[in-house]
Parts: sequence; C-alpha cells; structure tokens
Amino acid sequence: MRSPQQILADSAVIAVVGASRDPGKAAHSVPLQMQRHGWRVIPVNPYADEIFGEQVYRSLAEIPHPVDLVNVFRPAQDALPVVREAVAIGAPAIWLQLGIVSAEARRIAMEAGIDYVEDLCLAVERAVGGLTRQA
Repeated sequence: MRSPQQILADSAVIAVVGASRDPGKAAHSVPLQMQRHGWRVIPVNPYADEIFGEQVYRSLAEIPHPVDLVNVFRPAQDALPVVREAVAIGAPAIWLQLGIVSAEARRIAMEAGIDYVEDLCLAVERAVGGLTRQA
C-alpha cells in the first residue's frame, strides 16, 4: 500500500467525484489547487457541464480514459457506490477527503487491491509534501 504522498507523486490524472462549481466549497478549491499544481483534474458531477475548464462527466464510467486517482467529495454514505465504481473502472487509488470515512468502502478497496486513503485532504498532503507535477 502506497502512502498518501506516494499516491499523489505517482498520479497524473485525478477524477474528482462531487466536484463543485461553487468557489466557496472545498470541493471546488481543493481540486482547483491540484490543477494549478499540475495535475489533470476530471470533474464528476451529474449537475454541471464544465468545471475548472474541463468537461464534466456524470459518472466515473463515462470518463473515456484511465484515471490514476479517484478523489471523493461526497458524504460517507455515498462513498460505497463510488468505490465500487472506481474498482469497476480499474482505478489504482481512491482518496476520501477530510471528514469522510467508510469501513465498508475501505474493505472493498482493500479486497480489490486498490490503494485507499480516507479522512485526509488532498491539498494539505500535496502542500506538506511540497509536491507539484510538471506539465
């Protein structure tokens, strides 16, 4: 199992489930910060068409190319179906944002051999590790 910072260092494309159009929400500011530091951010949100200058997909299954990391900005009770979908698309890592914890989602990810992080902020871990992706 890779550490959170190793997952970030190894990832180039992050699918963000629950990405928000509202600049006042962490589900907007955190992915935007990751994008500004060189990661490609693919927003997943059934109620938007474009966020961060990227096309929005309704589900992980609709993304037409591989993703390295699925980042979840949904309540804990919604984490389980997202993790199942991440397993189905072959995502190598899943990251539940700060405050999101799901024992059942963790179990499914572990059984699938997927790296799993929960209750940590992507942007904080990026900053702590001084990580930036080169374009």
